[in-house]
Amino acid sequence: MSEISSLLLDAHEKPPIDLRRTFKVLQKCTEQAETWQNDVCDLSDFKWTNSFHHSRTLDSQTLQEAFSHMGWDTSDEETCLQSLQVFEHNALPGLHIVAGLLPEETQVQLVNRLLHRDLADERHKTNVHNHYQVLYVLAESLSGSNAAGGVTEKSFFNTPPSTGEVLSPVDSTTHKPLSYSSFLQRKLRWVTLGGQYDWTRKVYPEEQPPAFPKDLELFISTCFPEMKPEAAIVNVYTPGDTLSLHRDVSEECDRGLVSISIGCDAIFMVGLANGEGEETTSVGLRLRSGDAVYMSGPSRYAWHGVPQIIPNTCPGWLCDWPALSCKGSDDSDVERFLPWKGWMQNKRINLNIRQMKA
Repeated sequence: MSEISSLLLDAHEKPPIDLRRTFKVLQKCTEQAETWQNDVCDLSDFKWTNSFHHSRTLDSQTLQEAFSHMGWDTSDEETCLQSLQVFEHNALPGLHIVAGLLPEETQVQLVNRLLHRDLADERHKTNVHNHYQVLYVLAESLSGSNAAGGVTEKSFFNTPPSTGEVLSPVDSTTHKPLSYSSFLQRKLRWVTLGGQYDWTRKVYPEEQPPAFPKDLELFISTCFPEMKPEAAIVNVYTPGDTLSLHRDVSEECDRGLVSISIGCDAIFMVGLANGEGEETTSVGLRLRSGDAVYMSGPSRYAWHGVPQIIPNTCPGWLCDWPALSCKGSDDSDVERFLPWKGWMQNKRINLNIRQMKA
């Protein structure tokens, strides 16, 4: 499958009916259900280890270099990084899992960059732009700058949710004004970095995209040197949200896809059609905060989606973000972002990175 050009695949094609059925089952099942126990793979449960084999190791030196690009203090003698094993699924070749790739500090630094700096960069389009006029003046700092932990002076979280500001609709005949609180709490679903993917036409525009954030590029390429980060989609989920089954086939190369999870646990479904018939192979993975997935080889063009976000599973140390006082964040952030304290407690952030061209 990896030799098949993405040009031969239709981005608008519907997934096989068998995979759609499995997706619906995973969407509705609970942790107590037999389906969950039998079909949701959890790498923290020893019983699933036979479904994977060791494919490679990320040694401590590689990890230290990768995390240094995200602000990791390599001179801290108290910090000791252990090598991490990468596992590949036996029935889905090319589907690699790195459980707990990101330590707590790096998760905070990554969220800071994505949701403060990158969201506030008006070159990075969001789903909200389709129907509303996004007021970037509301991202300006109210009290100077702060670059600690990846936080820049610009952030939409500078403006409290109680503000009377609203986002005006592009077309007032079809949409009502959007409150600022609703914009960040519920309406924001994605933001694009680097290549600005057109979700309607499912293509990358021909014009030159904004540069991919350099620190993220170096971090990802150090961990996954087989691909060059050129575009990313940051998905923002709340329990009840889903991401339908799809394939990423708009890129002009078959280099692997990297997916990183932060916040609430999610069920991530991956499936392949076996030949021309409807027979399929699929797996439901429970992904936790800090986990990474690398889809390459036959799994590069696998169907994948998110049938379920599991509520109340955000790690306790992360729940108060952005008003977070911990290593990887600045103490002044607590007061600065206090009106938004707890925003992260029922959220899942997924960073999906891809290479656009060979």
